[in-house]
Amino acid sequence: MSSVDIVDLHLSFGATKVLENLHLNVAEGEFLVLLGPSGCGKSTLLNCIAGLLDINDGQIFIGEHNVTWAEPKDRGIGMVFQSYALYPQMNVEKNLSFGLRVAGFSKAIIRQKVAEVAHILQIEDLLKRKPAALSGGQRQRVAIGRALVRDVGVFLFDEPLSNLDAKLRTDLRIELKRLHRKLGNTMIYVTHDQMEALTLADRIAVMKNGVIQQLDTPNGIYHRPKNRFVADFVGSPSMNLIQGTLFKQDEEWLFRMHSEATQDEQWVGISLTHYPFTAAPAVGQKVELGIRPEHVILTEKASNSVSSYLFLVDLVEPMGPDVVCWGSVAGEPFKVRVSADFVFKPDTTLMASFDLTRASIFDIETGGRI
Repeated sequence: MSSVDIVDLHLSFGATKVLENLHLNVAEGEFLVLLGPSGCGKSTLLNCIAGLLDINDGQIFIGEHNVTWAEPKDRGIGMVFQSYALYPQMNVEKNLSFGLRVAGFSKAIIRQKVAEVAHILQIEDLLKRKPAALSGGQRQRVAIGRALVRDVGVFLFDEPLSNLDAKLRTDLRIELKRLHRKLGNTMIYVTHDQMEALTLADRIAVMKNGVIQQLDTPNGIYHRPKNRFVADFVGSPSMNLIQGTLFKQDEEWLFRMHSEATQDEQWVGISLTHYPFTAAPAVGQKVELGIRPEHVILTEKASNSVSSYLFLVDLVEPMGPDVVCWGSVAGEPFKVRVSADFVFKPDTTLMASFDLTRASIFDIETGGRI
């Protein structure tokens, strides 16, 4: 196992800055996921770690070794690509052993390592087949196996499951998690699929425009997003975000939501007594209130114990075990996730109450959590 340390990394393509002043520490044996939309720099960062791109400035350490200018073969890494990158003329056994043969390992050691990896990935019966005779999932297992036979400290995965169908992606995701638990190697995994990130990672680095927006556990990323971008990007459907203003009444903080559904100014006050502020709020501060769809309770009648707001159902989207309701609160678009047992039709008016202990509030100007 090896740790990975990235210190003040800079990378530009001509005048375009792709990564700037980037710092990242990946502990030994950690499964770190780089998550973000297309073009955010996550694959570029992975290629810098692998040595496939030369950086402009900064340092990269793998274990105790400064590998900033080392060749990829000398960095002690194994890499798995999205496209599998298997040799079509070679069978599975030769694909797995190719790197070892080039490195000059003895035939006995090669046979042993290939047999061990084939057993771990359950591909023993595929060793004599060529890639063309394999399914997508089998090819990806072989690609992973080719990295594993090298017995390196760090494995890099560049969206390895994105070409697979949904069921196979889920199956291989579980296999990867088991594989990491069994081997204990350091793994850095790039994806734009938030479900992969949340289920696989020990920690997630959410990236935007070459900058790490938040580095945290899956639980921290999902339940306490550091800023509006993270809150909006992670979650399906995404977090409800409603613009408004903070004000005080009888020493109680409230969120005042402006409804644009009517011509006159109609305001809805939401008590923030149970909201865990991370920074001191200010009277009149313009903010966005964030509520996850599953943190909304729908009822047919208002409750006397909590504040409830009219929710007009526009569309009902069955998701199997639950249902996503698309509609509006005070004229603002709103999504609610409820159990599939909760039966109702579009154009129904219900009462919605919010779990504000799980809410998020972001400053409109900075986008940061308060």
